[in-house]
Amino acid sequence: MEKIKILQGNCIDKIKELKDNSIDCVVSSPPYFGLRDYGVDGQFGLEKTYQDYIANTVKVFETFKPKLKDTATIWWNVGDSYASNGVYINSWYKKEKNKNKKHLHTKNKERYSDRKAYRDETIKAKDLMMIPNRVAIALQEAGWYIRSEIIWHKPNPMPESVTDRPTNAHEKIWLITKSKKYYYDADAIKEQASGRIAGNKKPQKGTDQRFSETKQGLLKAQQKPYHLKNKRNVWTVTTKPFKDAHFATFPKDLIEPCIKAGSPEGGVVLDPFGGSGTTGIVAQSLNRQAILIELNKDYINIAKKRINKELGMFR
Repeated sequence: MEKIKILQGNCIDKIKELKDNSIDCVVSSPPYFGLRDYGVDGQFGLEKTYQDYIANTVKVFETFKPKLKDTATIWWNVGDSYASNGVYINSWYKKEKNKNKKHLHTKNKERYSDRKAYRDETIKAKDLMMIPNRVAIALQEAGWYIRSEIIWHKPNPMPESVTDRPTNAHEKIWLITKSKKYYYDADAIKEQASGRIAGNKKPQKGTDQRFSETKQGLLKAQQKPYHLKNKRNVWTVTTKPFKDAHFATFPKDLIEPCIKAGSPEGGVVLDPFGGSGTTGIVAQSLNRQAILIELNKDYINIAKKRINKELGMFR
C-alpha cells in the first residue's frame, strides 16, 4: 500500500471502495455547516438545513463503519455556526468569498445567496446553532461511543467584528469509537506536569537513592524532579496560515496527538475530507499510512504539491 493514497471524488462513494476492517484511525475536519463554499458541486456543508448536515454526517460515519477495525478511533473536528437573518452564513465568510472569488464557481455563489435558513422555534436569528453538540448526540443515538469532548483552544483566533458577545477562540474535537474497547496509547501523548512530586513508597533506612536523613534524624522522601500526567482535554494550538487556496487548514500540532494516541505505528489513518493534505503529512511523519479523500481536484493538486515539498512524494 502507498504510504499516502489520495482519492478524488465524493467521500461516500470513495469510502465504499476501501477494504473492510482496514482502517485504524480517522482524523478529519469536514466543512462546517453553512460557512464556506469550496467551489464544487455536491460538497459537504452546503445542505439546506442543519438537520440535513447532521444526517449527512451520520451517513458518512455509517459508510466508513465497516471499513474500521473494531479497535479504531475517530477524531472529528466540528466548528459551529450562527444563524443570521434567513441565511446560515458567517459574516467572515462573506469577506473571504469576495477575496477568493477566483476559487469559487459562479453557480455556487448564486446558490449560496438563495439558501434560506430552516426556521423553527429552536433556531432564531443570532442563535449559536450548537452544531458540534447536535452532531455528537446524533452519532451517539446512532450507536457510536462519544468518548471525549476535546476543546481546541486557539490563542490566535480569527478576529470578529462583534460587540454583543465574546470572540470565538475554540473549536471541538470529538473522540469517537464504534466499540467499548479500542486502541488508545495514553503514554504516547502524556504531558509534563508542573512542580515536583514525592516518592510514594514508605521511607526506610538504607534506601539512599530515594531517601536521605535530615538533621533531625527523620527520613524524608526525595522529590522526583519531573513527572508526567495524562493529557487533558483542552489543547492549546495556534492556527497556522496557509497561502494557497485552501483557507481552512488543520494545524499539524493538533493532529499529532490524535494519531499518536489513536493508532499503532504502521496503521492506516483515513481523512474523508483530505483538503490540503495535513493529515497525510502528519501520519507519514509518525510512521503511519494515510488515505485521503477529497472532492475538489484543485485541492488534491495543492495537497500533492505540499506533500512532495515536505516528504518528497508524488514527484
